[in-house]
Amino acid sequence: MRYTGSKNRIANDILNIVLKDRIDECYVEPFVGGCNVIDKVAGNRIGNDINEYLIEFYKAVQNGWLPPKRITKEEYLHIKQNKDLDKKLTLWAGICCSYGGKWFGGLLNDYQESRRLKSGRLPNHQDEAYNGLVKQVDNIKDINFYNLNYWELDIPDNSIIYCDPPYFNTIKYKDDFDTDKFWDWVRIMSDKHKVYVSEYTAPDDFECIWSKKVHSTLSKQSKFNVIEKLYIIKK
Repeated sequence: MRYTGSKNRIANDILNIVLKDRIDECYVEPFVGGCNVIDKVAGNRIGNDINEYLIEFYKAVQNGWLPPKRITKEEYLHIKQNKDLDKKLTLWAGICCSYGGKWFGGLLNDYQESRRLKSGRLPNHQDEAYNGLVKQVDNIKDINFYNLNYWELDIPDNSIIYCDPPYFNTIKYKDDFDTDKFWDWVRIMSDKHKVYVSEYTAPDDFECIWSKKVHSTLSKQSKFNVIEKLYIIKK
């Protein structure tokens, strides 16, 4: 699904490491976001996110609901002004139909000259978002979704936890995020689980076990190439 900071392009790189020695452990994402990593994992899965609109959206999709293929400018603005009227639709408009996947960052233009297809046609971005979601439906139908703060999650013993939190010093998501508190939680969780964290930087007691240059618009320093990294606590 279209989402700010999506790891879809590097999901397989991450999972080759995170799932390398997995037998039947529960796989947990405390910041499930666009489900662009967890949708490629089999078995027992927990997907959590503090965004209540997001979790209501996923639960509705699991129950057979699909969003409208097209939202007009007038509909977009109405939803923005009435966010709690239909939370699943609010999520669709506020993220999937918004520029860059940013929370109500402006309605996607249906057509964009700079992205002309090889056929000569101009792409329809709302169609792209809808088709991308439809491809995910079967892969998320049995995920256990929760709408909690990450530290409130009841995580089964010896789980594999993959964290993709809001990155430090980047474009803000819907809410602010306490990075120091998060790393303290990772330290505690690392005593009983395998915990992996995607970030650009980490405290000194963590080590980078994988990195890759990717194109991103999250960084304030660069709208082009950044180095995605995967961290674990030092042993």
